[in-house]
Amino acid sequence: MNRLKDATSPYLLQHADNPVHWWEWSDAAFAEARRRDVPVLLSVGYAACHWCHVMAHESFEDDATARMMNEMFVNIKVDREERPDIDAVYMEATQAMTGQGGWPMTVFMTPEGHPFYCGTYFPRAQFQALLQGVHKAWAEQRDEVVGQGQKVVEALTSRGGVPGGDGPPGAERLAAAVRALAGSYDVARGGFGGAPKFPPSMALEFLLRHHARTGDAEALAMAGHTLEAMARGGMYDQLGGGFARYSVDAEWVVPHFEKMLYDNALLARVYAHWWRLTGDPLGRRIALETCDWMLRDLRTPQGGLASALDADSEGVEGKFYVWTPEQLQEVLGDDAGWAAGLFEVTGTFEHGSSVLQLLRDPDDPERYERVRAALLAARELRVPPARDDKVVAAWNGLAVAALAECGALFDRPDLVVAAEEVAALLGEAHLRDGRLLRTSKDGVAGGNAGVLEDYADVAEGLLALHAVTGDAVHVVTAGALLDVVLERFGDGAGGFYDTADDAERLFRRPQDPTDNATPSGQFAAAGALLSYAALTGSMRHRDAAGAALAPAGLLAEQHARFAGWGLAVAEAWAAGPLEIAVVGGRGDERTRALHQAALLAVSPGAVVSVGEPGAAGVPLLAGRGPVDGAPAAYVCRDFACRLPVMSPADLTAELRR
Repeated sequence: MNRLKDATSPYLLQHADNPVHWWEWSDAAFAEARRRDVPVLLSVGYAACHWCHVMAHESFEDDATARMMNEMFVNIKVDREERPDIDAVYMEATQAMTGQGGWPMTVFMTPEGHPFYCGTYFPRAQFQALLQGVHKAWAEQRDEVVGQGQKVVEALTSRGGVPGGDGPPGAERLAAAVRALAGSYDVARGGFGGAPKFPPSMALEFLLRHHARTGDAEALAMAGHTLEAMARGGMYDQLGGGFARYSVDAEWVVPHFEKMLYDNALLARVYAHWWRLTGDPLGRRIALETCDWMLRDLRTPQGGLASALDADSEGVEGKFYVWTPEQLQEVLGDDAGWAAGLFEVTGTFEHGSSVLQLLRDPDDPERYERVRAALLAARELRVPPARDDKVVAAWNGLAVAALAECGALFDRPDLVVAAEEVAALLGEAHLRDGRLLRTSKDGVAGGNAGVLEDYADVAEGLLALHAVTGDAVHVVTAGALLDVVLERFGDGAGGFYDTADDAERLFRRPQDPTDNATPSGQFAAAGALLSYAALTGSMRHRDAAGAALAPAGLLAEQHARFAGWGLAVAEAWAAGPLEIAVVGGRGDERTRALHQAALLAVSPGAVVSVGEPGAAGVPLLAGRGPVDGAPAAYVCRDFACRLPVMSPADLTAELRR
């Protein structure tokens, strides 16, 4: 029988009607494989994965293929977004055995969980032949098959842990990382390397922070060029806002159309930081449009944010987003020709259709807004892509930070309210007995334990929300989460495992300090620990942050693209980070003006706290009061403060010292 009908994962529910007798990952599934004396077939994917859908339609919905799977294997389906630990260890095996990875991931393993044959997507005929081949090998060459699995496990588990180092990378290594990024930089089109191009959010954050600290013009030029190229290309939804997962070409023209919460949360924040550093209006527009898209298309009734939108609609990738000249004519009439020229509707995709680009600012802004609104309204009548409604703690933490900062920087209090609602849902649904659960759906948490990135990204979001609202409870909650990180995730050598010490045991405890689509758990933890230490004066947390940053120094020169968040946090370490305390009455306009000036600080990783005189809960505010009854701001480093200032202009000058 298919056992997925009671799953909480939208991805697993997509497979609940398959003729395959799917199991969820469980001890019972492996016990069944032992009872039947058959291998386990593990299939890992996620709801917005295009090729996962293709393999499902070709093979998992096919009766003949399903019959072979059911007779020969115990079949387990896993949502990689619910169980990143399972995905990590078996993807490591897949990459070790094949030299590449991707989703869907297809793994054949022993009933003990030892992988012996791995791959990704297989067309139906090839997949059926593979099923037969593995079944025959299990029956006739069992010792070799089991031995292969044992060798894979031994090879992977014998690898050493994450190499340590001598603390955060210093000025020389940070400069070397900029040079390393410049070596792979696409001077003509922005971004790094060739096709496909993924949004390098963490590397861009590092470059912006490096420029803010050092004035390095090359770092700012690379970041700005890439940010503009992504925003003007087809990877950005020119009508509805928000970014697709990646560009399949090197020119940022044709996207892989799935839209992920984590990408957009990271990108909204980095575009806001670009605007804060340069005042470029494009940064402001893209940050706000991306936040508006997240709230319009991903917000759940409980106040959280769903994980993703699918790439496909009506079974066709990108159909929801592309346009032909004839479709423009039907919607826009006399404006169609102008719009076709502005949006580059020249057949850049398939069957004469085009992804919309905006390579130049419109010569008639009012006409542009009218055309954009008409096209967006017409698009809303199309069949939309499916939505993955599960709420992932880590990604919602990233979104809290983005929404809070964009709301404060751009005078959009509704975005700050949304950030508070997301944080409230995380506290109500995901936090149980001091521990985080990774996912929820419809306000009900699943049973999967939070991993390191969940604790780190939620803490990061809460600390960013505190900077905007001054609510001390966010600092307290972040501190409790970071205490769990220190107590449960440490590797004993200054680094962190990706799973807690009481999590389910797999054949290898996952640990990877490098960034992927999101900041690595270790570097995210380092950033949150450093910010918390700056707000509280805790040397325990600061020392832990410094130790966790050590791998960033080792990666700086050779693999800087995969250490962007660690390098960005190292920039904050190099800058102090600055600690800005704003003390004054909440309703006082003078306090508000000082607070706004503090939030505009470009010093890397600067922390901000605002509160009434004598406010409790945040040590940075303790002992610092008004001056002659007027609100005041204190700029500090390591809790040593300069003389207080009372005007936004003086505070801005202090922050530039």
